[in-house]
Amino acid sequence: MASTSDSMAQGKPSARLSIVTLAVMNITTVVSLRGLPSEAEYGITSAFYYLFAALFFLIPVSLVAAELATGWPQKGGVFRWIGEAFGHRWGFVAIYLQWVATTIWFPTVLIFAAVSLAFIGPHPAADSQLASNRMYTVVILLLVYWIATLVTLRGIRSSARLATLGGLIGTIIPVVILMMLTLVYVLTGNPVHFVAHAADFFPDLTNLNNLVLASSIFLFFGGMEINAVHVVEVDNPSRNYPLAIISAAIATVVIFVFGTLCIATLIPKEQINLVQSLLIAYNTLFDHFGLHWLGEVLAAMLAFGVLGQITAIVAGPSTGLLQVGRSGYLPPFLQKTNRHGVQQRILIFQGIVVSIISVLLVVLPSVQSAYQILGQLAAILYLLMYIMMFAAAIYLRYKEPNTPRPYRVPGGTVGMWVVAGAGFIGSLMAFVLSFIPPSQIPVGNPGSYILILVVGSLCFFVIPLIIYACRKPSWLSATARQQ
Repeated sequence: MASTSDSMAQGKPSARLSIVTLAVMNITTVVSLRGLPSEAEYGITSAFYYLFAALFFLIPVSLVAAELATGWPQKGGVFRWIGEAFGHRWGFVAIYLQWVATTIWFPTVLIFAAVSLAFIGPHPAADSQLASNRMYTVVILLLVYWIATLVTLRGIRSSARLATLGGLIGTIIPVVILMMLTLVYVLTGNPVHFVAHAADFFPDLTNLNNLVLASSIFLFFGGMEINAVHVVEVDNPSRNYPLAIISAAIATVVIFVFGTLCIATLIPKEQINLVQSLLIAYNTLFDHFGLHWLGEVLAAMLAFGVLGQITAIVAGPSTGLLQVGRSGYLPPFLQKTNRHGVQQRILIFQGIVVSIISVLLVVLPSVQSAYQILGQLAAILYLLMYIMMFAAAIYLRYKEPNTPRPYRVPGGTVGMWVVAGAGFIGSLMAFVLSFIPPSQIPVGNPGSYILILVVGSLCFFVIPLIIYACRKPSWLSATARQQ
């Protein structure tokens, strides 16, 4: 395929994205089914959290990232945007946080893959017991992750093919099956395990414990900024890009809300398990409709979906880290690429970190508590990056008001304050809540839980500052010197 510049040189129109195409791209990037059980405990209240996260995070991230991507389209992403506002030190911190949050997040989604594979067996009780086995979980984590890494090392074509199939087979088809069968299940007079009173829509804000798990919903919507680079390929971006984003946000919220309510319908609140409940919900439906064999097929589909998702994300933040590293922020050793142009040594280093974290799962009280702790630590680090991004967007409206931006957040400076301000406040609120131990999940000693998150966050935040302070002129790659 010819690049955009090649097409222009040949007099051919560059490819354009329709509203529908861009909306579907964003839905595919954001939607994942593994987190639905964590919100199912809230019943109808979960809809409030999803809508709140969409208004105070999903839409602000999308609109703000679009302006930043078009105003500063050079390689580097958040490094370029935040560095332009606050200096390269903080730009490097931001892209490092994006990378390390994703790296920590990998074991949490891989736990879901291990559970899915366990449920391929014909005996639900034995499957559930296997899924709870920590040693089994670690082995599957390592196996799936390194398969995804090896595929990624073969180049973008290999990883893109697997990621596309994984998204279709492991996310889109399963969620359609879940919603359709649950609808039939309810309409035929079967019990619903949550009460849908209108008064229950709003949460009890006086109890902070009720908000802790819900704060993780912000990370469900994370990643929408990835597709902001495509805003320049949209006709009339000032009108069509917001329409695509709003359409994607509505579709994403609908999937999350009704997917969550499906689980709350099928499983009593006190029996919901963050790791296994999605698979148990499917088995409940299939057993009811005499389709028990389909449960094993669906479990395999979900596991394959995780492999595709991991493959798609393994290379993402590490690619940005390579680009920044070649500008003099990483040692030459980590700038090495293979014959496919893939950041080989960063991926291997990333794999070692993921492997160490995965092995450490066996020392925590349970797989479920490990799932929660790792997920919250990833959320804290990722939210820090988003807080910096929103602040940078507002500041750049004053620091560089005349920089051309093909897309601007509507409403001028006031509009930017409203949109980016909402994202900043929402991210900050979720950041603070992420440190509070959830009462619904056994995490061992609450003090230890908080200590792990505080120490972990501080350590990961200090590391890029140390690397930045220790950088050397010799770290600048030959490619960067020629630019």
